Amino acid sequence: MKQAAEFGLTKKQRLVGLILGMNGLPALTLQAAQGAQIINPFYWDLNEGTRAFAKRFSERHPQKNYPNDMQAGVYASVIHYLKAVDKVGGAVDGKAVVAAMKAIPTDDPLFGKGYIRPDGRKIHPLYLLEVKKPDDSKSKWDLLKVVATVPGEDAFRPQREGNCPLVKE
Repeated sequence: MKQAAEFGLTKKQRLVGLILGMNGLPALTLQAAQGAQIINPFYWDLNEGTRAFAKRFSERHPQKNYPNDMQAGVYASVIHYLKAVDKVGGAVDGKAVVAAMKAIPTDDPLFGKGYIRPDGRKIHPLYLLEVKKPDDSKSKWDLLKVVATVPGEDAFRPQREGNCPLVKE
């Protein structure tokens, strides 16, 4: 991306980061990455819930980093797991916990409302994000803006096309 910007390619073409997350952007720089697009299920500045989580996360991080989608995903999945354990009365029966996780809709401040399909796929919205121009950024982690929201049902392959041997439709 740095080389593409250096050679002026970004004036003619839009870059898409296939493996680009917000934690790599400070090193890449907004100048080099501006206008590039990524798709992601989480961004710290989506709403009050994500901003509050990011603030708590940053306060505890040794370098004051903000959370990425993987860190938020672990947090949200553990919360959902604990709700399922509570529902079944303990973690002794793993099959019962998994069944409860699939039965309970997911609802948390990081990913919002969603659900886990019988094939185990977590369904939630995805966001098309664009890297901000340097002048549009107000702080170190103000890196992206939401361009579009893709509903969960449209974001993931339909279960019937997955051919999961554990699902009988």
